Amino acid sequence: MNKTNEEIKRILESRAFFKILCGIGIAVVALLIFSAGMTVGFYKASFGHAWGENYERNFGFGPDQPLFGANNFPNANGAIGKIIKIELPTLIVQDKDNTEKVILITSDTQIEEMKNPIATSDLKIDDSIVVIGNPNKQGQIEAKFIRIMPLGMPVPHQYRHQLEQIN
Repeated sequence: MNKTNEEIKRILESRAFFKILCGIGIAVVALLIFSAGMTVGFYKASFGHAWGENYERNFGFGPDQPLFGANNFPNANGAIGKIIKIELPTLIVQDKDNTEKVILITSDTQIEEMKNPIATSDLKIDDSIVVIGNPNKQGQIEAKFIRIMPLGMPVPHQYRHQLEQIN
């Protein structure tokens, strides 16, 4: 029994065992990263599918143009554009790539004009807005944050960058 314990201790303290453990650890981390990538890709594809399936119900048929941007997926987590229709609790925004997106405003949605909080009733058609949120199964974006931008002011780089990073 004592010899067995010494043999186990010698194996656990060996360099080969340490290298094997490191290899297993690296493999586990690689599998976790791969799994996260698959989950994100599935989430984006699911939104694109739901958005396409609900397009007619949400917007009706649009002009003859691609439904999606250059990478074949709509921006699922936000929008940058102008409000073209208001039917609270939803807004329809014409996004920068000329797609129309349904924005769902919830009780948790923060709405600001520059840095001042405003009420939902202060939103107007033709307001330029930046929306950050999460997609739902109806092809809508549940807004977490909406910022109204002054007329003629370009959308700040940090918002464009955030939306591009999300996608």
